[in-house]
Amino acid sequence: MSARAPFRPRGLPTAIGSLPHRDPQEACALIWRYLPDIPVWPQLPHRSPLENMYAQYSRGFPGVHAGTDRVWVDRSQDLIEGLAQLFADAEAGATEPYALTADYAAGLASFLETARRQGTPVAVKGQLIGPVSWGLTVTDQDRRSLLYDDTLAEAIAQMLRLQAAWQERALRAVSPRTILFLDEPYLSAFGSAVVPLSREQAVSLITTVLEGISGLRGTHCCGNTDWPLLLETPLDILSFDAFSYAPSLSLYPREVTAFLERGGTLAWGIVPSDGATLAVEGVDSLLRRLDEAMALLSAKGLNPELLREQCLITPSCGLASLTPEAAERALALTAGVSRAFRER
Repeated sequence: MSARAPFRPRGLPTAIGSLPHRDPQEACALIWRYLPDIPVWPQLPHRSPLENMYAQYSRGFPGVHAGTDRVWVDRSQDLIEGLAQLFADAEAGATEPYALTADYAAGLASFLETARRQGTPVAVKGQLIGPVSWGLTVTDQDRRSLLYDDTLAEAIAQMLRLQAAWQERALRAVSPRTILFLDEPYLSAFGSAVVPLSREQAVSLITTVLEGISGLRGTHCCGNTDWPLLLETPLDILSFDAFSYAPSLSLYPREVTAFLERGGTLAWGIVPSDGATLAVEGVDSLLRRLDEAMALLSAKGLNPELLREQCLITPSCGLASLTPEAAERALALTAGVSRAFRER
C-alpha cells in the first residue's frame, strides 16, 4: 500500500496526541484499546520537562537550552557553525541528530515496542510542533521570538522537516501508511498584533516542513484561524476543533470544496477536551453535534458523500490537561462516536 494512496477513512477515530499519564505503557495501552485502526503515539508532557511540546522538538537546534519550564536559544554565542551544520544536514537528509530519543519521547519509544504485539493498523499517526508555534514560543536570551530572524526561522523549518522525516521512518515499522500532524496552536492568533507574521512567511514555513513528509500530511489548530491559509499548503488532512469552531470553517466553502475534491480529509474534533464538558456529553449528543457541523458545510454546497467518506473523528485537542480518567472518557467517546457514525 502506498502511503500517498487515496485516503478514505470514513469516520475512523484517532487522537491529537497528548495524554496526562506519566507511565508510557499505561498510555499506550489506552491508545491500542480505543484507537486500534489509527493509533497515535502518546505525548506525555507531565512526565518530564523534555516532553513539553516545545522542548520535545528542540533536539539539534544550535544553542538551544531545554529541560526547564523555558526553552530558549543563546544567541550570545556563535551559532554560525551550528546553523551551517543544520543546513548541511537538511541538504543531505541526515535525520539522526534530530531523532526523538526516549528521554524526549518515552511515549514514542513505548509505542514502537508495544506495536510489535499488535496487528498492522490501517494507518499510524505521529505529530510534531509546527514551525510558526515553535518559532514564536522559543526565544533568545533577551526573550525575543526566534521567528523574527529570517535565518533562524528557516533553520527552524529545516530542523522540523528533519525531525518529521525521522519520525515518519520510525512509524513505518508500525504501518506502511503514516500520518504526521503539525500542531500549530499559535495560528489561532494569526493576523492579530500578538503575531505580526506575514501570510506568505507562515505558508512558506509550514510548506517547507510538510514537503519533507512523504506520507499523509496534516495540521492541527485548536482555535479559530485563517483556514484558507492552511488549505493553501500541501495538506492531506485538516484537523480542527469541530465542537467549537465548525461555523468558522463553513465560511470558506469554496476552499474546503477544493480541498476535498483533491482528496483532502477533515479531522472533526467533535469530542471536547475539557473535563466539565466531557462530563455532560455522550455519544448520541456528540453525534448530533457532528451531524449539525457537517450540515453547515453541506448547506453551502459541499458534497455530503465526500464529507462522510473523507473524515476522521478525533478529540478537539490534546488531552494532557485532563485527569487520566477524563482522558480515557474522551478516548472512549471518540471511539463511540466513530462507531455510531460508521454503523449508519
